[in-house]
Amino acid sequence: MGKGCLTATKYFLFLFNLIFFLCGGLIMGFGLWLLLDNQSFIVVLSSSMAVKVACYILIGVGAFSMLMGFLGCVGAIYEIRCLLGLYFTCLLLILIAQVAAGALIYFQKDVVNEEMSKIVSKVLDNYPGNNSTTEQAWDFIQRNMECCGWSGRMDWSGNMVITNSSQLLFPCSCQNVSLSSGNFSESGFCEAQTPDWPVYDTGCADSVESWLLTNIGVVLGICLGVAFIELLGMILSLCLCRNIHTEDYTKVPKY
Repeated sequence: MGKGCLTATKYFLFLFNLIFFLCGGLIMGFGLWLLLDNQSFIVVLSSSMAVKVACYILIGVGAFSMLMGFLGCVGAIYEIRCLLGLYFTCLLLILIAQVAAGALIYFQKDVVNEEMSKIVSKVLDNYPGNNSTTEQAWDFIQRNMECCGWSGRMDWSGNMVITNSSQLLFPCSCQNVSLSSGNFSESGFCEAQTPDWPVYDTGCADSVESWLLTNIGVVLGICLGVAFIELLGMILSLCLCRNIHTEDYTKVPKY
């Protein structure tokens, strides 16, 4: 490889790792946002240790990516072969882990859906209508995704407030504005005029699945883009590592 080509590879790898460092910061920020934001879906699933672990994994992956980007930048600029080799190995392990995680989620999607259903059912059964953080998050989801319950409106049938009330109550965030008249609250419980609640029939599980199918091209594009960037980084680091010349100390004069 010529000197000019080697220099171009070095600085291109530096730029790539700078972007990789920033992407790691975004991933870590996303994981922190899921854990700390009161309006995120993680609030509803706060009783699930698996979901919390997934958020901590996101934070760890983001921090690790930032470290990787830093090592890649240093290794490229100062042409340190051991750092470049370490960088290549870590990228390879990350790529393998991503493929394995994607395959695991795909083949275990029924288990994931069942776990989500159990968690949400527990939240709905214990929904008191006090406008707590968890309730605000679930109300936000139902209102914006125009859904009711996880599988459907019947998920609310086990709620203690609705069951024990002498009034015909329904969750306000489920209301279908095209079927209801008057002003209703956006949270808590509202009183229905008839036993047939003026709510959405679609469960939030179907709404989430519909959103994923609608945006499957974007999701696949992001996944393929990340994989392409990682492969590019591996190729660049390998080329630079192989073409860095080490000093031949046998030619140094001895005194």
